[in-house]
Amino acid sequence: MTVPIALTIAGSDSGGGAGIQADLKTFQELGVFGTSVLTAVTAQNTMGVQGVYPMEREAVKTQLESVGADFLISALKTGMLFDADIIEETALSVTHFGWKNLVVDPVMIAKGGAPLLRSEAAAALKELLIPHALVVTPNIPEAEVLAGMSIVSEADCVRAAEKMLALGVHAVVMKGGHREGESKADDLYMDQTGKSFIMSAKRIDTKDTHGTGCTFAAALTAGLAKGKALPDAVVEAKKFIHAAISNGLGIGNGHGPTNHWAFSELKDEGGMDQEVNVVAVHYSY
Repeated sequence: MTVPIALTIAGSDSGGGAGIQADLKTFQELGVFGTSVLTAVTAQNTMGVQGVYPMEREAVKTQLESVGADFLISALKTGMLFDADIIEETALSVTHFGWKNLVVDPVMIAKGGAPLLRSEAAAALKELLIPHALVVTPNIPEAEVLAGMSIVSEADCVRAAEKMLALGVHAVVMKGGHREGESKADDLYMDQTGKSFIMSAKRIDTKDTHGTGCTFAAALTAGLAKGKALPDAVVEAKKFIHAAISNGLGIGNGHGPTNHWAFSELKDEGGMDQEVNVVAVHYSY
């Protein structure tokens, strides 16, 4: 039996809802062995981020080397990378070890507004890491930074995705949860082959949304580690996070964590497929 192994390169969330903790929970729920490289320690809870303590570059490098020397990584994701040095070190290891199936979740700002990526590091992310990625998974504010434009309409989403594809990444999944006034949470998938589709799910009225981006990207990474084709892994990740948001845990006094075991429970009961509607679309770009 070959055990699929995934790697997360991200920060620690002391509240357990995002970052390394969310990634490893998601890997476990989807039947993938998780390894990790810690980029920063954050003091945070559902109310916000109280402190950010980044790792030294050498510490990140040594962790990457330790994992790469011993484990056969089938897929990996990045989350909070904090600064250009850590981004560069990550890119060097991706190249050195020949890691494939890289999912870049361009974490920039915490749910409560605290910055998790230094402003000058966005350029390093675009130039050094995203060209090595199979897929990048920004929310709307992150996509605006990466594409260098404002995103208001569906046409804006398409144009921004085109700009991100031009950075060299194979595919873009633009998450629509931040779009105001929508009754649905629509995520746009586009790739270099011209394939595109929209994943649509009912918007859930809840404050338990902490760590949604991390969890979605981790579910996508787990699917790739198990050998799923990218579009199939993307759709499963959407179902996973929709289940996690729909069945919140009611923990904490602020933005609570999602329910990482909800997908497994609902899948056992059946009826998951109708929760997310996948619609093929075509854009001439």
